[in-house]
Amino acid sequence: MERRDFLKVTGVGMGTLALPITGNVIAAEQLTLPLELAVKKTLADAALNTATSAGASYADVRVGRYLNQFVVTRENKVQNIVNTESLGVGVRVISDGTWGFAATSGLDADSVNRAAAKAVATAKANSKFQDKPVVLAPVKGVGEVTWKTPIEKNALEVPIADKVDMLLSVNAAAMDAGADFINSILFLVNEQKYFASTDGSYIDQDVHRLWAPFFATAIDKSTGKFKSRQGLSSPVGRGWEYLEGREEDKVKSVTTLYDKSYDMVEDARLAAQQAREKHKAKSVEPGKYDLVLEPSHMWLTIHESVGHPLELDRVLGYEANYAGTSFATIDKWRAGDFKYGSEVVNLVADKTQVGSLGHVAYDDEGVPTGEWDLVRDGTLVNYQAIRDQVHMIDQNQSHGCCYADNWSSVQFQRMPNVSLEPGKEPLTPEEMIKDVEKGIYIVGSGSFSIDQQRYNFQFGGQLFYEIKDGEIAGMLEDVTYQSTTNEFWNSCVAICDERDYRLGGSFFDGKGEPGQVSAVSHGSATTRFNDINVINSSRKI
Repeated sequence: MERRDFLKVTGVGMGTLALPITGNVIAAEQLTLPLELAVKKTLADAALNTATSAGASYADVRVGRYLNQFVVTRENKVQNIVNTESLGVGVRVISDGTWGFAATSGLDADSVNRAAAKAVATAKANSKFQDKPVVLAPVKGVGEVTWKTPIEKNALEVPIADKVDMLLSVNAAAMDAGADFINSILFLVNEQKYFASTDGSYIDQDVHRLWAPFFATAIDKSTGKFKSRQGLSSPVGRGWEYLEGREEDKVKSVTTLYDKSYDMVEDARLAAQQAREKHKAKSVEPGKYDLVLEPSHMWLTIHESVGHPLELDRVLGYEANYAGTSFATIDKWRAGDFKYGSEVVNLVADKTQVGSLGHVAYDDEGVPTGEWDLVRDGTLVNYQAIRDQVHMIDQNQSHGCCYADNWSSVQFQRMPNVSLEPGKEPLTPEEMIKDVEKGIYIVGSGSFSIDQQRYNFQFGGQLFYEIKDGEIAGMLEDVTYQSTTNEFWNSCVAICDERDYRLGGSFFDGKGEPGQVSAVSHGSATTRFNDINVINSSRKI
């Protein structure tokens, strides 16, 4: 989790909790009331007809209802419960070879007709300043289809009292185990997205996501120092079943506990113990180490050093003003032999992985989602691209990764799930560690820094353990590793097999001007990198 997002969610340093709330506050009961499908289709048809009548050669409409629920606690108190709804219509068109967009919160024919007409007028006005017309990869209309995140239990239907009881149990477990402070939060999301286009698609999708972070802190009374450990849950595209902590799903890792369904109470108990243990941990000696990185840590490294630099709009310079460019330039890809990583490194993009944050059936251009290679056997083979981009890399089919974070935002190229394939040979983390003479085992994501070309970077984490002669030799503190993207991925020597594969991810991947956020997952198994530079983050340079 990035620091700016931590501040956004928890309000650290501001004295109160500041939630990323958008939309209108509503009663909890309204979260489970659907918008009728017939109403959405009527609005979409009105907008499409108006746009084409006004001269649009292409048009699409998104009727969106975005629902959030936040439950926030601290120690033995409930601090906030908020339910929000954002509801409206966005219309995007091509006229005179140029994009135009407009949106409205009015759910009536007059409002959407005005928005459609405004979108066309905007496109025509902008066409005077555009040298080349938009080129769209073809998409076949799919008619009327529906899709829903495959959940077992809708988290929004679970009574508030049950959610509060769970969070207070989490807090109590942490306090009993030695924490002095703890915040715990539930963040539940339901995106009801209806897409229609002049290609002949009417796509209704019901997307569910949840996240259950906590932040446990232990104080050393003799020194006054604070140490903390965040929860190791993943934000997921799943229902309430993820938080039920079922016994049959529990798996013990080398240093901590993780669940395919998440036992938040047990993780809080461990977090308190580990936060207190940090006070006695040895400060790391700078030098070269072999790193063994758990999936709870790997996801952020993948996100920053693979996901972002392989976004085609960034590669082409379209994001330079806000978020930078990419070292992974087109010439490297065209050469066909650029070694992004070692031969064991296979990195894939997808929007189909069940349980992931990016799992949908269609993107926000009506393109069926799928999976494709970014790096195969260490070699750069592709990027992430959408309908109006793929012709720039000599392809004729969108990758299906176009997304908007709200009905009022225009859709554009966003990162799909980007994951490291597990190793092909049987290998557990315990077996991986046995071959490490001088190393560090890292759990959880922490602070990071990476340059504007996504090349030079450094990463921290939540927990660090010294590996000495093939065994875990105790906890370390103040660990930060440094590398370049190329060097780092080429130093990858081993990846555990699929039994250890897990997802991590973020609800708040930022991009664009005006800024938008998206939710994205990154999977991996525990992975080893040899001879990486480690610095002591507590020492002044």
